[in-house]
Amino acid sequence: MRSNTVAKPTRNSGRSWSGTDKANLRKLAKGNTPTGVMSIKLGRSESAIYSKASEMGVSLKPTNQSPYNRRKK
Repeated sequence: MRSNTVAKPTRNSGRSWSGTDKANLRKLAKGNTPTGVMSIKLGRSESAIYSKASEMGVSLKPTNQSPYNRRKK
């Protein structure tokens, strides 16, 4: 049996992004915050965060990991 569930709307769904929201997104992305945590803090869905970050040119990739998991000896 398949349930027909609808995604729960977030507190800011359907509202446009304010300058403060954009600044918070930049700050959270710079701090390597996971998108799941960003979605809770900003009250937006993860897909909305990915979309806005792409539109703003903000990278959501972690910056503190070495490539190919190489460690310096």
